[in-house]
Amino acid sequence: MIIAVLGLGEAGGRIAADLVAAGATVHGFDPLVGAPDGVHQKESDADACREAGLVLSVNSASQALDALRQSLPACRPGTLWADLNTSAPGLKEQLFAAADGAVEVVDVALMAPVPGRGLKTPMTASGPGAFVFAETLSGYGADIQVIEGPVGAAATRKLLRSVFYKGMSAAVTEALAAARAAGLEEWLSENIRNEFVRSDAATLDRVVEGSRRHAVRRREEMAAAADLLDSLNVPARVARASRDWLDDLAG
Repeated sequence: MIIAVLGLGEAGGRIAADLVAAGATVHGFDPLVGAPDGVHQKESDADACREAGLVLSVNSASQALDALRQSLPACRPGTLWADLNTSAPGLKEQLFAAADGAVEVVDVALMAPVPGRGLKTPMTASGPGAFVFAETLSGYGADIQVIEGPVGAAATRKLLRSVFYKGMSAAVTEALAAARAAGLEEWLSENIRNEFVRSDAATLDRVVEGSRRHAVRRREEMAAAADLLDSLNVPARVARASRDWLDDLAG
């Protein structure tokens, strides 16, 4: 099987290189990045897809739909079109509708950063072609979990997880920026590290229940925290969002 990789940036380039190392024949295209060693450089998305049985679209969410539409005339019937871009479920559904059965669209979510993992980055996949996709790519060493459900189900799980991970990262970034402005970055960094070390399986329950039980007091606390950040000239985006959520819980 020939595998086409559309988008050869940080994620696509690493995955394409690992596929070659695993023995796959890989065709690739990226208008801005040259193909890694062993990947057959093509002149367009459609050119890369022409003989492929599996297409990995790893360009970007903003380009995913155009890449599919431009490539459809070159794709063989039965081609698996796996969209690995991070996007809302609605875009995955648009891809499925735009394909109109000409190719089998698979919703694939990369569940961890690709650098350092490459093809072994944990993935989830959903849609009618998910099992065939998983069977095919697992043969080259990929780590894929099939999610029961339509195209969009894998994207939903990824983005729900992102609300937590990226939201937590934003909170830490905001807190450390304020601590830096107050001359207390080293102290707060150590405090945060200790909290991570002390966390356990019961931490989630304590966080959720504590937020509900003490919503009124914590709402006022986060309002005061936002005022502190204002005085330090640090945007209080997460602090005010926390205050608003606690206000909802208090209501």
